Amino acid sequence: MADDITVSKNHGWSVTFAGMGINLALGILYTWSVISKGVPAEWGWTETDKSLPYMFACLIFSIVMVPAGRMQDKIGPKIVASIGGVLVGLGFLLASLTTTPLIFVLGFGVLAGAGIGFGYASATPPAVKWFPAAKTGTIAGIVVSGFGLASVYAAPLTKWLIGQFGLQHAMLILGIGFFIIITGLKSIVMPLWNGLSATLQAPPAGFVPETISLRQKAVHDPQNLTPKEMLCTIQFYLIWFMYACGAGAGLMIIAKLAAIAKIQAGVELGFILVAVLAIGNGAGRIIAGILSDKIGRKATLFICFISQAILIMLISQAKDGNVLTSVPLMAVISAFIGANYGANLALFPSITKDYYGLKNFGVNYGLVFTAWGVGGFMLAFLAGKMYDIHQTFAIAYYGAAILLVLAAICVFLVRKPKHLD
Repeated sequence: MADDITVSKNHGWSVTFAGMGINLALGILYTWSVISKGVPAEWGWTETDKSLPYMFACLIFSIVMVPAGRMQDKIGPKIVASIGGVLVGLGFLLASLTTTPLIFVLGFGVLAGAGIGFGYASATPPAVKWFPAAKTGTIAGIVVSGFGLASVYAAPLTKWLIGQFGLQHAMLILGIGFFIIITGLKSIVMPLWNGLSATLQAPPAGFVPETISLRQKAVHDPQNLTPKEMLCTIQFYLIWFMYACGAGAGLMIIAKLAAIAKIQAGVELGFILVAVLAIGNGAGRIIAGILSDKIGRKATLFICFISQAILIMLISQAKDGNVLTSVPLMAVISAFIGANYGANLALFPSITKDYYGLKNFGVNYGLVFTAWGVGGFMLAFLAGKMYDIHQTFAIAYYGAAILLVLAAICVFLVRKPKHLD
């Protein structure tokens, strides 16, 4: 049995931080509330129009995660991440050339959304494969924290670029920047920068982390399920529903946070709340990952779902100049909403690995991740549409809170598949 085990240098930390860096670039998605607020009034966009590019970006991102995950499993993460960098650059370029919602949807929603899917699918799988199962939550949390933390720099940067150069030029500058960071210039212009994608690599076949003894090999390698086998388990559908509820509620707030600050609190500091939410988003991924390694994924999920429902109901009451509309308190609420949302992005890849193994982790998590896109698409659309009809986000708040409570109930129903009992 020991003959098929390879003990070699562990590149886990360099891969982990490269994946985190790629996610720091791709997390521009979470600044959409700042971008949409920068749409000039003369373009004539409605609140629903402003939701469409973000909605489609979330949906396309999640759909592309399936083929991108399969490609990552088959050909490795470097090429897949590079494809993501190219598509994001092209998407932002196209968006910079238009003033219409339709072309913006094609650029930001379809092309950039697909690019984010390719890049994101390449970041977590190679990283977690370098570490033992006891660190899965921690490593997944660190990698995906980059996506959540991105708005800390991207929100004020985007606001500044829009103020200085206008929305169209801002989109062009951002697209070029992210293309260079992810893909690099070495093979394109000159030997300057390989791009973060060049650092991504999976461990060789039979690799065992140095912290795992050969005696532990059988425990370390759970049975690996194919996507078809995973889809035949009831656990997949419970996990999918919980993910859709948890992610959708957070994405709804992220999409409309700048508008919420202006409409409900009467402040023009939405970009600050977006940045604060991003800090919570990134930190929540790491904290939830570490906590889930200690107390379990299910207990951590239950805490996050219930606390998120409470926080969303709190923000629904921020109006008419009451105490909840104060910027410091809204910032605290935003940070905790971000933390609970971000926890989903650390916990669900960890659950997917725990339940279905590592061999097909890329494509299996891609299928689970479609819940993120559907949840974000539906609840972001609900928030925009309900505001256009009723001039309030109240229905969207209540709907999200109910879904979160249902997700918390589902935590008690999901069990580890029988093949791992």
